Amino acid sequence: MGIMGGTFDPVHLGHLIAAEQARLEVGLDEVWFLPSNLPPHKQHSPLVQAEQRCHMVELAIENHPAFKLEPMELEREGKSYTVDTAKELFQRFPEHQFHFIIGADMVNDLPHWFKVEEIVKYMSFIGLERAGHTMNLQALPDWLQPYIRTAPMPFIEISSTDIRERLQSGKSIRYLVPDAVYDYIEENGWYGT
Repeated sequence: MGIMGGTFDPVHLGHLIAAEQARLEVGLDEVWFLPSNLPPHKQHSPLVQAEQRCHMVELAIENHPAFKLEPMELEREGKSYTVDTAKELFQRFPEHQFHFIIGADMVNDLPHWFKVEEIVKYMSFIGLERAGHTMNLQALPDWLQPYIRTAPMPFIEISSTDIRERLQSGKSIRYLVPDAVYDYIEENGWYGT
């Protein structure tokens, strides 16, 4: 099973393309989207409440039979540390093997992740190659390298930050997010629309 974590504030086509690319390249049965509550590496809290972010993910993945929403990090509350999520997934679903999907930039930072040596007891990583970011697996500690698989990723330059900024300045986000997410954001006036 692939795990796609993030605040999804909002979820966008880049998230979906990354999840699908990892699924196909590695042969994953499913990809579970886990919206985070308070990511420890982010400077600010999500702008939209957890319930609305979950709903946007549901709208974005509703037509994909291999994509699923898993809200465990939101139910746990507090900061969303990957080690806690990895342990909980392992305890709740011992029959599955989990792979956390991350970008190339995050692969290089893995040695600095909180308790990464514990995370790899419960799951491995899929590093998606991204333009402008080189994954140097040989520069990682020897013990960590076997827990990382790489997969190519099409060049898609979309970010939730850019989407929020576009909305706040009155620019369109059509075709950057799924149509259902676009409609939901517009109807509710999220992010300054």
